[in-house]
Amino acid sequence: MNKTVLITGASSGIGRALAFEFAARGYHLGLAARRLERLQTLRDELRSRYPNGARRIEIGALDVDQAQEVAGALAPLIKSLRGVDIVVVNAGVNRFTPVGKGQLTQAAAVIQTNLVGAIATVEAAAEHFLTRGSGQIVGISSLASLQAIPKQGAYCASKAAFSMYLDAARIELERKNIAVCQVLPGFVLTDIMPKMEKYPFAVSAEQAAREIVTLVENRKPFGIVPAYPWKWLRPLFGHFPDALWRRLA
Repeated sequence: MNKTVLITGASSGIGRALAFEFAARGYHLGLAARRLERLQTLRDELRSRYPNGARRIEIGALDVDQAQEVAGALAPLIKSLRGVDIVVVNAGVNRFTPVGKGQLTQAAAVIQTNLVGAIATVEAAAEHFLTRGSGQIVGISSLASLQAIPKQGAYCASKAAFSMYLDAARIELERKNIAVCQVLPGFVLTDIMPKMEKYPFAVSAEQAAREIVTLVENRKPFGIVPAYPWKWLRPLFGHFPDALWRRLA
């Protein structure tokens, strides 16, 4: 029987690419995001590409910034799917937040979305899986959780904190038959940040999605995307010269 995956932040970027990759591998889909009209368009595109109707594709509006409402917003989507096997916690934002430049509101918004909203989504997923008796939570963090990047301090902080939360969740939930996978994408060509192509080893969202889904299917607890060359460079993160990141910033 085909598995069912729920993806947050599915209307664009990595989330959208994941929807196509999971669909290509036969999964039923639950797609959640703030922009419902984009989800409707995405659903139409998926049905056009896979017209046999074998896949269930359900959509639902979700604003993870409203953290207290996340579980309630996801509940009808989960019900319409008759339960889910995998939840991909992908919704996130990035903004330039240079220190001392009056960007506190923007920095707090990044942390609200990427950390508080992400935690709320993990909580809702875990609650469902504890009732169901099994499941898999996939948290999309970032290589920025390992390396401070100038003008992106709030983003780096939010992802570092989310990675630590995912580690704790993995330890806590593994005896409950709930797997937790932490994914650290490198530089992926999406609209989350402008001029991403200037960063090293940038890859398309489609390539990132292929590698992420393979990690999920192998139930890996951790993965870097793209695996090469970043998995070999991982020990250097946090130790690169400051001047390198100043030039890139």
